[in-house]
Amino acid sequence: MSKLKEQLMEDMKKAMKAKDKERLSVIRMTRSEIKNKEIESREELDDQGVTAVIAKQVKQIKDSLADFEKSGKEDVMEKLYKEIEILQEYLPEQMSEAEVDELVNQVIEETDAENMSDMGQVMGAIMPKIKGRADGSMVSSKVKEKLSN
Repeated sequence: MSKLKEQLMEDMKKAMKAKDKERLSVIRMTRSEIKNKEIESREELDDQGVTAVIAKQVKQIKDSLADFEKSGKEDVMEKLYKEIEILQEYLPEQMSEAEVDELVNQVIEETDAENMSDMGQVMGAIMPKIKGRADGSMVSSKVKEKLSN
């Protein structure tokens, strides 16, 4: 069993003992998503696979936040922010915007990319390096910005 899955199991037990319903709910949801992914792929996920599942959950929650902001549902938004906060405890430390900029510049230099037609090549080279540590849409916009100049 991966260390991250073990950590989730331990944290779930702690949340049950502490009667922390919100944390328990988020961890159960996450473990369920991991299990579904394992069933789908027919193999046990390692820490990298678990991280990918958690990152996907965070992205889905962030995407749904926009809808709730428009409708003004503060209570739901607060709950979603708390879920994101809990899930991010299990993700690697996120890269700063400056670090992403630096990495984008480095990859553009390595791939000799010059214009927007090279974007796929740059994104293909950069995504494995940032997996789970930065939002893909932010990276994409940075690459577009650099290649269009």
